[in-house]
Amino acid sequence: QPAIAAVADHYFAEVRHAIPMLSLGNAFTNPDPKPGEDPDKEVRDFVRRIDETLDRGALAFSAEPKLDGLAISLRYEHGVFVQGATRGDGASGEDVTANLRTLKAIPLQLRGSGWPDVLEVRGEVYMPRADFEKYNEHARLHGGKVLANPRNGAAGSLRQLDPAVTAQRPLSFFAYGIGEVAGGALPATHSATLALLREWGFPVSDLVTVVQGVEGLLAYYQRIGAARDGLAFDIDGVVYKLDDYAGQRELGFVSRAPRWAIAHKFPAEQAVTILSGIDIQVGRTGALTPVARLEPITVGGVVVSNATLHNEDEIARKDVRIGDHVVIQRAGDVIPQIVKVLTEKRTGKEKKFHYPDHCPACGSLAIREEGDVVRRCTGGLICPAQAVERLKHFVSRLAFDIEGMGEKIIEELWEKELLRTPGDIFRLEEKNKSLQPPMQEWDGWGALSVRNLFAAINARRTIALDRFIYALGIRQIGEATAKRLAATYETVENLLESLVPHPPQPRPSDDAGS
Repeated sequence: QPAIAAVADHYFAEVRHAIPMLSLGNAFTNPDPKPGEDPDKEVRDFVRRIDETLDRGALAFSAEPKLDGLAISLRYEHGVFVQGATRGDGASGEDVTANLRTLKAIPLQLRGSGWPDVLEVRGEVYMPRADFEKYNEHARLHGGKVLANPRNGAAGSLRQLDPAVTAQRPLSFFAYGIGEVAGGALPATHSATLALLREWGFPVSDLVTVVQGVEGLLAYYQRIGAARDGLAFDIDGVVYKLDDYAGQRELGFVSRAPRWAIAHKFPAEQAVTILSGIDIQVGRTGALTPVARLEPITVGGVVVSNATLHNEDEIARKDVRIGDHVVIQRAGDVIPQIVKVLTEKRTGKEKKFHYPDHCPACGSLAIREEGDVVRRCTGGLICPAQAVERLKHFVSRLAFDIEGMGEKIIEELWEKELLRTPGDIFRLEEKNKSLQPPMQEWDGWGALSVRNLFAAINARRTIALDRFIYALGIRQIGEATAKRLAATYETVENLLESLVPHPPQPRPSDDAGS
């Protein structure tokens, strides 16, 4: 049984995945290759690495559309649906069983026979395009909330605290894989397993097929890309998986991704707009990051008004100026970025941007160390921007993961001087007792929302060591390094002991032991 830790009766419980739900590495086709350059090099390299490792001759792959929705895990015991969870951080997710029970596409009892005693099926909850448009049209007519896009609509619908709300949303589901299996066996290939899942009542995309070698993969990519706009659902690429499970086991994994699968992403949609200004944001490590302010424009169904410029070298390399016409895209269909400047549209009124040498938040000197591409504020925790960003990192999904304490809440509590350090988060409920007015009387709040926030905070007074280490926000210590440190030291006491300087031990004398 997966371990479940209840947060509160009005919050989703945490579900520890018996087998981690890993992410996939990405491959891209270069839309503008240089002479002699292979635009599909990343896909060919993926196949070559598998071929060199397995040395089996012709390779068969399952090729599948990459749906743009929310990954979930469905657990069945003796053919009965008992638990459903979101992917979360890959190691653990949220228990959304009650909400998933409202989806007609998810079988509550498996058809047929021969299923394992325990069967974990993984797939994607999504919102079909036509249903999304119909839902929004109804919402506009009746003054309801309009959904931003099908992906956000699917994710938000599945995380409703009231399953009755989820039941009103037009959600669908496709199965694409398996997790834990016990008390039974499945076929030797991924494609045969998907066919069996169909027999047991799971919807599986008709676009899933088996292809041979790299040329088969690329032909599938072209075919699905050409049909993309006419599909009933959003996709942002295709997925290739080595079909043979024995080969998958032999190849194994790297960090958070399997060696035997990859997502071949479609080119990001692009648009042209005007760069109206450049702001400097200060991160938790003091990094000064330039952000382009754009005249709002819709890209890939999302209104974009800001885009990252990465660092001062990037601004110089692309010769970005305020007032320029710029081509933007959502990298990986997520992060907006500036691709290039349309210099032919310049009028002479454009202005060069002068990068600051002092922090805009605290006025401290901002320096760029030798070999570093980033200029950093030297103010440390006296810099309010760094302090706020560290608090946001502390409560983020891979750290303490405090439900309901988002960026705007952190900023509001900082402005009201209720938060200055991470420890203040866990003293917030006690402070609120003497506040005038108390938080439950603030605009936009209420007794229920405040009670829910305190419940979420109290549920995180004890967390895993790797999450705690990651939450500290130390430079160079990301999620993977935090996990390694936690595995090495095992307890926070051992970790703290290793940080205490110990006096050097006296060296033995030359005649020691004589």
